[in-house]
Amino acid sequence: MKKWLLGTSLSLVAALSLQAAVYATVNGEEVTDQDIATLMQAMPNQVSFQTLPQEAQQQVIGQAIERKLLTAQAKKEGIEKDPAYLEALAQVKNEIALEVWMKKIYDTTTVSEAKMKEFYTQNSDKFITPPRVKARHILVRDEATAKAIIAELKDLKGAALNEKFSALAKEKSTDGSAQGGGDLGWFAAGQMVKPFSDAAFALKAGELSATPVKTQFGYHVVLTEEKKASENVGFEEAKGQIANALKMEAFRDAVSAKAKGLRQAADVKMK
Repeated sequence: MKKWLLGTSLSLVAALSLQAAVYATVNGEEVTDQDIATLMQAMPNQVSFQTLPQEAQQQVIGQAIERKLLTAQAKKEGIEKDPAYLEALAQVKNEIALEVWMKKIYDTTTVSEAKMKEFYTQNSDKFITPPRVKARHILVRDEATAKAIIAELKDLKGAALNEKFSALAKEKSTDGSAQGGGDLGWFAAGQMVKPFSDAAFALKAGELSATPVKTQFGYHVVLTEEKKASENVGFEEAKGQIANALKMEAFRDAVSAKAKGLRQAADVKMK
């Protein structure tokens, strides 16, 4: 039981803390992010709804709409009087009682400023951002096209290079970043495939790759716009993350202690 409580506490608190966004209405009933979350739990690899392509998001919303319609039909046909439904409902009530009770414990758990500063000091080596680059790319299918693009760009510098690169990315790139001029934003080394990452980090700020970079996706023309060295994250910036981590730790300890005390006082017979 202890393992179950600690293993599910984070997801339970998160689920109960959702701010309901409305994606559609079905006969006047709202389809919210809680409906979406129910469907996303069945997705493999912990996929987030927000990271899905727009077409896939619309498919999930469509499934949520169908669930609303099917649920309404089940009620219309009297499922709420079915013995199997009543048995399942009793079990769900127990689970909800536990979830709400656990959330109340979580909400009343506090972490002092001194405790947060102590954690920050003792774990200062963990609050460091790795080196990062801000880059653009143009992805094409063949090396010859990539070389032609480089030839068109190689004599440009500064704002002229950025402007032309962005225009060519919109025109020629096969990647999803094309509409943004090939902008990939800031990223650390491990966030991109190795050949691309190595090339982007090897370039100086404002420098264009001299040759195409080949990956499993095709041939990339890379422009590194800016670079940042490794930096220490200040306490104020890390404070929110620390508070959440320590609050969850204190919450788990409180639930674990409560479960241990209840078990010691209970008449438990293993079978």
